[in-house]
Amino acid sequence: MRFFLVFLFIFNISQAFAAETCSRIAIINYQEVLIDSNTSQKGEGLRYHLEKDPVAKQYLDTYQKNSSVTWPSAVLGTAGTGLLLYGFFNSDSENRRIYIISGTATILVNFLVARTLEVTNESNLNKAIEEYNKRNLPKIFFNPEETQSQGMIDFSKVKLGLVQQWTF
Repeated sequence: MRFFLVFLFIFNISQAFAAETCSRIAIINYQEVLIDSNTSQKGEGLRYHLEKDPVAKQYLDTYQKNSSVTWPSAVLGTAGTGLLLYGFFNSDSENRRIYIISGTATILVNFLVARTLEVTNESNLNKAIEEYNKRNLPKIFFNPEETQSQGMIDFSKVKLGLVQQWTF
């Protein structure tokens, strides 16, 4: 049971580290450019080039606005962790089960929603680069699949399913 508590605590904390960017690189004029510079804004390393095109700049601004940490996600994660911890320290076994299940479900839903929004938002960065490349030089070469293989879990390749074999 303690392992389960530690696992969920680490699972919840991992969202804070998920916002930390890995070194994503684009190639412009045969030079590597960091997409996520040391500022807090993701995609800021491409701003110099993308702001030359108004459509690309608009997609980049949307990407940066949507990638910021949101209060509802933080509140929901904190509430889920609070419910889970309260369930572990509650002496009534019926209430204990309810709080543990509701805390776990809240944390899981929060993770799934945050991850879905993050993956959906990446399309804004890809569209910004595509729009820039349509009308401007030098071209920006960026392969998002290559950067995901650098120690991050690629959830698009994970497949879950149920199999039922009927025998009569």
